Amino acid sequence: MSGLFRSVFRAVQLGSATCRPKNFDGHVSVVSARLFCASAGQNDLAEMVKKDKVVVFIKGTPAQPMCGFSNAVVQILRMHGVENYASYNVLEDQDLRQGVKTFSNWPTIPQVFFNGEFVGGCDILLQMHQNGDLVEELKKLGIRSALLDVQNDEKSK
Repeated sequence: MSGLFRSVFRAVQLGSATCRPKNFDGHVSVVSARLFCASAGQNDLAEMVKKDKVVVFIKGTPAQPMCGFSNAVVQILRMHGVENYASYNVLEDQDLRQGVKTFSNWPTIPQVFFNGEFVGGCDILLQMHQNGDLVEELKKLGIRSALLDVQNDEKSK
């Protein structure tokens, strides 16, 4: 089974896209099927990143990150008390892994989205954490950073 056929079949099977070649004379147009599916995939990604306030595409899972950069993103979110977020393991789906890179125009994983907007990768999230911007961005999402509570506890001592 060809890779394209598998991708089309998986997309149709999962209900995430309706991928059909544009010519119905019995011949499959690989180019039109690929372009049609890629477009459907980008629409799916747009919905995925809007589904939750915080969405991350990482290697592995939050419970078991499979690379240091993904682990750093998970740890930063954990330090801020962000527990309710959507996480997608790009190691399970190579189409998702490449698709999110194309969607965000960012070449590396992990990738972080707030309210459907691309924030950046591990380096950007770390920088935001270090300079305090992450606390403010989380506040805009209606998420109170747990680091504010730690700071208040230290001041009251």
